[in-house]
Order: sequence, then structure tokens, then C-alpha cells
Amino acid sequence: MEQKKRTIAIIAGGDSSEHDVSLRSAQGIYSFMDKERYNCHIIEIKGACWEAVTADGERYPIDKNDFTFSTPQGRIKPDFAYITIHGTPGENGLLQGYLDMIGLPYSTSGVLVEALTFHKFSLNHYLKTWGVKVAESLLIRKGQELNISEDNIISKVGLPCFVKPAADGSSFGVTKVKSKEQLRPAIQLAMGEAGNEAMIEAFMQGTEITCGCYKTRNVSRVLPITEVVSADEFFDYNAKYNGAVQEITPARLSEDTTRRVKQLTSVIYDILGCEGIIRIDYILTGEKGHETINMLEINTTPGMTATSFIPQQVKAAGLKMSDVLTDIIENKF
Repeated sequence: MEQKKRTIAIIAGGDSSEHDVSLRSAQGIYSFMDKERYNCHIIEIKGACWEAVTADGERYPIDKNDFTFSTPQGRIKPDFAYITIHGTPGENGLLQGYLDMIGLPYSTSGVLVEALTFHKFSLNHYLKTWGVKVAESLLIRKGQELNISEDNIISKVGLPCFVKPAADGSSFGVTKVKSKEQLRPAIQLAMGEAGNEAMIEAFMQGTEITCGCYKTRNVSRVLPITEVVSADEFFDYNAKYNGAVQEITPARLSEDTTRRVKQLTSVIYDILGCEGIIRIDYILTGEKGHETINMLEINTTPGMTATSFIPQQVKAAGLKMSDVLTDIIENKF
């Protein structure tokens, strides 16, 4: 008897500056899915407007009571949600909470892990208690910026430093600050991007790398490491999504450093209790071959566009994206 295809909702969009990037990731995931096994539908979310979008551009509203939608061919009820929203509500636990309430399995970690990893300052301080090395940082909330001097900030993190939204991604609202005069405008920019909180982080000179990982009941896989050589001053939005970067997979690292980075990636995955595919960004500092591994951030809904790291790393591992996505989906059944 032929097995019934599962219906997969690829949820994209969201309410952050990364809305359009997320839609590009959704197209990537749609192209990777095993169509012999799954019926796939892209669901676009923006505010209260949730719609299924067909290949010919037709849109059908989502019933938020059960995440179903009606088409001329009948009512469609997804069996699984593949979340590829970068930013709120898909990367900070809000959407996961809703899906938990209606009983629909999904591709990412749960509410707590998503909320923690989305808030960079909280994540850094939590992982520090486990011995993970991170940059020195400060958190400034709206209104507090009036009570702290530039000199105090500089004495804590030094110059240059990075000012970024405490909870966001894709380098929107991120400034590399080189002088005292640049601090206030950078803080205001970061606060205006997301959540009225700015994180000020010490600059570290070194080699930027990123490493993907996913685990299921049957598979524990840390992917090949990618070395990131940005044409800009740091790995900003232009580098991430417009190709202004050299990406070398596998990274040009010693065998020992490669082993240590992969081991740390696996350990962090387990410490947090992650699920699905994650990608951890690091910066290596110190003597080559004996580098210190500094964790920068964790991406729990990593990009899946044509220029994204995970598809590159999966290919370098000799795997197929369709098989990886199938592993993640079937792990929930």
C-alpha cells in the first residue's frame, strides 16, 4: 500500500527586517524538499496576516485555530511546520509556543531555547557559565543610555567595538564603532531595530568561521566548517545575502582546531537542548593551530538561500539537502 504523503507547511516572512530574506530561504527549502514524499506549501506570515501562497501566486488565509487553509480543491491541514522565519516570531519562541498549543510538530528547538538563543546577551552569559568563551559585552535598555557615559562603555569593552540589537539577526542595525562620538548614534540605531535593547560587544581580531549541526534519534552530525572572509569590515547584511564575502568550505584550519570547533558545536547543541539544524558562528583568536574559540552567536533558523552556509556545508559533507530535511521531519514522527 502506497504511503500517504505528509503535508509540510514552510513558514516564512515574519515581522522583522529579515522578512524578505526569509521568503528567499523558503524558496530554497521548497526546492530542496523531497516532492515524492511531501506535499509542500509556503505560508507567509506578516503581523496578523497569515496566508498560504501557491506557486501561481494565489493566496489563501490561514485559520489560526488549527493552522488549516481552504483552496478550491479542499481544506488542507499541515502535518508538520518547517520554520524558516529569521527574526520574530519564528526565531524567538513565539511561533513555537503557538504550534505547541495546537499540537503541530515543527523543525526548530522549543520555546525556551529559541527565546534564549535569540537574545544574544542572555545567551552569552548563560554559555559563559558552561565555560564557553564569548566577547566582553554590555546590555543597555531604552532610557539607560542617558545614565551611562561613553567613557564607562569604552573602559568596559574598549574600541573598536560592535553595537547591535540584543535580539535580532542578519546584521541589521549593527555598527562597528571606532570612536567615542559614534557610540550614541550606534546605540540609537540598534535600539530602533528591535526590542529597545542594545548590546555593546568588544571587538575581537581573528578568523571568522561558522559550523552547522543537526541531531535526530538516529543521526548526530556536525557539518564541515566554513571560513568567512568578508569584503566589508565585518560580516554584514551585504556580505551575508549579496555575496560580498569569500566562503571557504572546509575552512583552512589545522586538524586539531577543526576537531575542537566541531566538538564545541556538538556540546553547545546538547547544553541548550537544540533541535533541527542550527549554525554557530565563531571567531578564532590567537596563534594559528592553537586558537581560542570564541562563540559569536547561534542561528536556530539558519538561512537557506542560494548563498547560505548550510547548503554549502551539507554538500561538502557529501550529503543531500533533501535527505537532511527528511531526517529532521521524520524525527518528529
